[in-house]
Amino acid sequence: MANWSEVDTYAKSWVKEAGENIRKSFSKKLTIMTKSNANDLVTDIDQGTEQFFIKKIKEKFPEHRIMGEEGFGDKLSNLDGVVWIIDPIDGTMNFVHQQRNFAISIGIYENGEGKIGLIYDVVHDELYHCKKGHGVYMNDLKLPPLKETEVSKAIIGLNATWVTENKRIDPSLLAPLVKEARGTRSYGSAAIEMAYIASNRVDAYITLRLAPWDFAAGVIMIEELGGVVTTLKGEKLNFLENNSVLVSKPGLHKEIMKEYLNNGNW
Repeated sequence: MANWSEVDTYAKSWVKEAGENIRKSFSKKLTIMTKSNANDLVTDIDQGTEQFFIKKIKEKFPEHRIMGEEGFGDKLSNLDGVVWIIDPIDGTMNFVHQQRNFAISIGIYENGEGKIGLIYDVVHDELYHCKKGHGVYMNDLKLPPLKETEVSKAIIGLNATWVTENKRIDPSLLAPLVKEARGTRSYGSAAIEMAYIASNRVDAYITLRLAPWDFAAGVIMIEELGGVVTTLKGEKLNFLENNSVLVSKPGLHKEIMKEYLNNGNW
C-alpha cells in the first residue's frame, strides 16, 4: 500500500522544482512544434518537464506507472496500481504567447481512485493541492466547500469556439447558457479553469473535448470540495480516453444539465 504522505511530499517538491525550471526558461528561445494541428503546440520545455517527472518518479517509486501528455510515460490500457497522470504544461499556447495562464497538472490515482491532485500556476506561484479526505488548499490556505449557485449568478468557463461555427456541435445549443449566465471566461487551460472553480473564481467549466491529463488533478479537487464532474451526458469520465466535460458547483451542475444540455448530441 502506498504511503500517501510520502508520495504527496515528493510530488509537491518536484512540482515546485519543475516550476522553477520553467520560469528560468522564459529568457531562452523555445523550440516550438505542432502535434495534431497547427494550433496544437508542444515545446521542448513541455517535453523536458515531462521527462523530469518521469525520471524522479521512476527513481523513487519504480512500481508506479505514468500517463503523460507528451508520450514519454507508459502505454496504459487500465488504471491498475498507482498511476500518475501528468500534463507538464497545460495551456501551452498561453505559455508560448503570454508566458502566463498555464499550469503543471498531476493527478495520482490508485486502481482508478483519485488520491492526490496538484495544479501549479507557475507564474502566480499558486499551488493548488489535495490529498483525498484531507481538503483542498491553495498554497497554505484551505479552500472552503463549494456552495450551490444558479446560472443567473454564475461565471461559466467556456471557449468561444463552442458558440461559433465549429465542427463538433451546433453553436446554438450553448448560446442560451451564455445569454443567461452572469458572465463567461476562457483561460486557455483546463487545469486553471478547474483550479478557479475550486477557489471560487469561476462557477462552472464546459468543454467538448478534454484528455485525461487535462482533468485528472482537477477532478480530485472538485469532488473533494463537493462539486460535480461529468461528461456533457452526465456520465462518469473515462480516464483512458478523451471526454466532453462539465465541471460545476453543486446545484448548478443539475440546472445546466437539465435546462441547457439535455437537447445536445454530445
